Amino acid sequence: MAFYEVYSHPALIRYKSSVCTKATVFVVVVLCLTYISPLLVAYRSQGFWIKRSTFEEQPVVRFQYQTLLVAATSTRGDFVAWSTFPHFNNMLGANLRIPAISVREEDQNQDGKLDLLILQLQLPLKDEEQVYSFQLLLTFSYKLFRMSTVVMQSLAYVQHSSPVPGAKLFISGDLKLQQRAPLPHRGLYNIYNVSVIDGSSPFASAYDLDNIVRSYQARNLTTVLSVPMPVWTVGRAAGSPFQLNAEIRYPVEPATYRPGFWETIKFAWIQYVSVLLIFLWVFERIQRFVFQNQVVTTIPIPVRKPHQP
Repeated sequence: MAFYEVYSHPALIRYKSSVCTKATVFVVVVLCLTYISPLLVAYRSQGFWIKRSTFEEQPVVRFQYQTLLVAATSTRGDFVAWSTFPHFNNMLGANLRIPAISVREEDQNQDGKLDLLILQLQLPLKDEEQVYSFQLLLTFSYKLFRMSTVVMQSLAYVQHSSPVPGAKLFISGDLKLQQRAPLPHRGLYNIYNVSVIDGSSPFASAYDLDNIVRSYQARNLTTVLSVPMPVWTVGRAAGSPFQLNAEIRYPVEPATYRPGFWETIKFAWIQYVSVLLIFLWVFERIQRFVFQNQVVTTIPIPVRKPHQP
């Protein structure tokens, strides 16, 4: 008659020893190596404690309708300018030129957040005036909500110059977020929710482009207008204004932040456990070999099921 296996189960064997024996020392060493070694391996493999993390979010951006423009009208230092700040305009005298401006913001995907700013500007000039360079500052309200609530006033700087006088400048770019330090993971972050240009100041230094840009760039959190391909058109007809056509998009932005306690622990725990499983598998087989072959002296005691009368 042929026999075949119908059921199997492992037999449990207990290995006993007194406290002051090689077997006890071996077990203690194995336990330390099993649970401490994964911690050392995970820590030394770089990045055990996560210090920065990244998220993506489309910011809530609103144009603040605050502008300051300066246009060089000769190579000798002549210029015309205008701003939305009365104190600055009063200082300009004959150099003041009031442009015609059209502004429109669009929510192209209908998600409740604006995606695009379209700005058209016409700067009136005298017949003998030509535009060799053009500088424009635009201010924005910029908000993020996914982690900490970030509220700040930001800036876009439009600039182009050419040895050949121009009739029109076209730009199409993205308002990009720049960070020097990570954001907090929660709470309100509004230390930069102040006006980039002090429009209440009666002093000329408050409207100097060097001072404005220097102070703005000293911040840890800013925006910069990325315009890879500006288009400078020459050939302005007499009596025609200089034109600026700008398209500024508000794209989804990556932002870095400092993780909180539980996120840091979760990341460390995942790394530790992933290494620990390997050490558990290895040292379990080492212990089985050592005790089954009596490399260290122990007393093996098979565990039997109690007899039922």
